[in-house]
Amino acid sequence: MLQQILRDMFIDPDVLAELSEEQKQVLFLKMRQEQLRRWNEYDKKLEATNKKENKPHNNGKKNVNFLLGIDGKEWVWVMGDHKNDKTIEQILEEEAQAKSLKLAEKEAEELRKKQEEEMKKKIAEEQKKIEEERKRREEEMRKQEADALYQSIKEARLAAEREAEKRKKEDEEEKLRVEELRRKWAEEKRISMEKADNLKKRRSGELYVKWKEMRRELEKTALDSSKEVEKNWVEQEKKAKVAEEQMREIARRAREEHQHSIRNSINMINAANAFSSAPVKEKEKPPVPPKNRDLVVRRKSRPLKPPNKQAVIEWFHEEEKQKGTVIDNTTGKIGDWFHGVIGRFEAEKLLLEKPLGTYLVRVSEKLWGYTISYRAKDRCKHFLIDASDGRYRFFNTDQMEHNSITDLVDFHKVNPITVIGGEKLLYPQGQTIDPPDYWELYQNLKSEVTSL
Repeated sequence: MLQQILRDMFIDPDVLAELSEEQKQVLFLKMRQEQLRRWNEYDKKLEATNKKENKPHNNGKKNVNFLLGIDGKEWVWVMGDHKNDKTIEQILEEEAQAKSLKLAEKEAEELRKKQEEEMKKKIAEEQKKIEEERKRREEEMRKQEADALYQSIKEARLAAEREAEKRKKEDEEEKLRVEELRRKWAEEKRISMEKADNLKKRRSGELYVKWKEMRRELEKTALDSSKEVEKNWVEQEKKAKVAEEQMREIARRAREEHQHSIRNSINMINAANAFSSAPVKEKEKPPVPPKNRDLVVRRKSRPLKPPNKQAVIEWFHEEEKQKGTVIDNTTGKIGDWFHGVIGRFEAEKLLLEKPLGTYLVRVSEKLWGYTISYRAKDRCKHFLIDASDGRYRFFNTDQMEHNSITDLVDFHKVNPITVIGGEKLLYPQGQTIDPPDYWELYQNLKSEVTSL
């Protein structure tokens, strides 16, 4: 299974969740080593390919060149460093003044247009009155001309003179009224312009003060917010440093454990080779056990991880049960430490109030194998055991393989699971319910169930 993970560079999240921190760090270490191996291999191939191929220079290829300064380095302009550069405060000040002046001009222009509309309306009304009076006088003149036909020549002449004098007077009055209107119009326009200018200056100052006040509030809010953010960041940084230090310590311990397991494996291999090289009489050689071809076929056709709990039960029935891998070598019965397909939470619940070194072995639902749940000093540890190839060893470690779960448990009663943690299996945690939680795994074996 480990080879499959290293080949795909992927581990199922459910399986990853079952690993202890030490096993996770060892797995990450192996995956990193595999990444480096692949990279070095790819780098060597690429280097060999580049030596063989001499690519022609592409003259039409576009290039980007940086502008160089007098010192021969890339030309860089840092805002604010030049003596003629404005400070950010000056830039913001000018922007605020320009915005306030523009808004004040807009308001003054709207006020001026409104006043001009009112003046135009008044002039139109006055001109309408003058036109009505002119029409009235013309009507009176027509009546007088009609009446003059019946008057004497002398009376008609006197009437004409009076009418001419009256018309002249009215024309002069009309001119004066028009001039007065024009004068009023000019005066009103001048006053309107002055008011607009005064309003523009006053509003510009008011808006500028408002802009500065708003900017001050924003800066204060930003400062308070930045202080709060900085405070939270400092707290998070402290927590992150503590967590990082813990992860580094776990990784360091995992590397030491990995190196130690490699040394142990080398020592065991050397010892085995030395033992096998010793002369052995032909009659002392044990017979070679026959291969179970059906079992080999089932292992090859089995998926990488169990699809469900029923598949785990079937696997235990077909392979593990007949091997007696959890049978105690002394009593011939199922080991007191063995449990069925139970989860991490149930295992920790059983070990919660138990002394340091208490352990149990449960069938894993996440992979083809088992899990040792161990009561450590500050928490419960869980060590996955890979049994996918018929042998039993801890997941992603280089520790020795065992023929059965019982052999593995007996070995680690004396030898710690990890050198750093020193986890020796001291006190087995038995069953607390009846029937036991592994009942479904053995319900077809009546003889074994009876012996329990």
